[in-house]
Amino acid sequence: MSKTRWTGKAPLIVILGATATGKTGLAMQLAESLDGEIVGADSRQIYRGMDIGTAKPNAEQRARVRHHLVDIADPNENPGLATIQAQANAAIADIQRRGRVPLLVGGTGQYLSAIVEGWSIPEVPPNEALRAELEDYARKQGTVALHRRLADVDPVTAARTHPNNVRRVVRSLEVWQATGQAISVQQGRHPPPWKVLQLGLQLERGALYERTGQRLEAMIETGFVGEVHGLLQAGYSRDLPSMSGLGYRQLSAHLLDGLPLPEAIASANTATHDFIRRQLTWFRGHHANIRWLDAASLDAQPIAEDLRRWLAMT
Repeated sequence: MSKTRWTGKAPLIVILGATATGKTGLAMQLAESLDGEIVGADSRQIYRGMDIGTAKPNAEQRARVRHHLVDIADPNENPGLATIQAQANAAIADIQRRGRVPLLVGGTGQYLSAIVEGWSIPEVPPNEALRAELEDYARKQGTVALHRRLADVDPVTAARTHPNNVRRVVRSLEVWQATGQAISVQQGRHPPPWKVLQLGLQLERGALYERTGQRLEAMIETGFVGEVHGLLQAGYSRDLPSMSGLGYRQLSAHLLDGLPLPEAIASANTATHDFIRRQLTWFRGHHANIRWLDAASLDAQPIAEDLRRWLAMT
């Protein structure tokens, strides 16, 4: 595809969906067909050394199509949402300036919404002491008790946040403590100047659970346990946010606590099912204009042809 002069707003194609729906495969085919580049929207693929368990695009894929927001932090770093949003916006703008097509690809709802909807994000630096205190409270009193504390000061954010999403509950309380204002009040929206087309991949729930189970088995066979062992040996604590990802927490328990591997795998599958439900709830609540596609019968060629026509009108 030749480089395009946009006649209106510069385009942004979004490919989203629950984990294991085939986003990477479709994005690769579309990027190659449309002269595009991929901007990641995955909260675990940002970490170096976390490759197998995050289903990160491999070296061959990244050689074929340029990727952004992959491998931008070490596992002991914790880039905030404002940082991710700023880097994604800069990458998208740069891709557009070079006459190429940006594809925002991933399943992390907060990343996608912050970028597409143009959230104004409070620039409150991390308060590690407060975070440790709140996380300890959640461990001892339970996640529901911590969630109640958020509901007392910011019922709007509490209503949008599952009690098990401790990281987001802690961050919301951190912002309230630092500013005296609810994060929901501070998170205004200023939509970016792009023409956005959102493609969502969906799959029948039972088939999706079967696919994620098979994928986890394949990850184990290709060295996922060794990857987690290497991270722990390198000094990365299991308590880091990066290590809370699907599979990493459970395999850490296998390696450090003696949890039998079959039990760790079963626990990881259960956590994956819970995560999928939260992903789908987020998409329903934040992304109204999604063109849903059946992940079981994807054909990239007609999708690419439709997108060419859309780009021609942009």
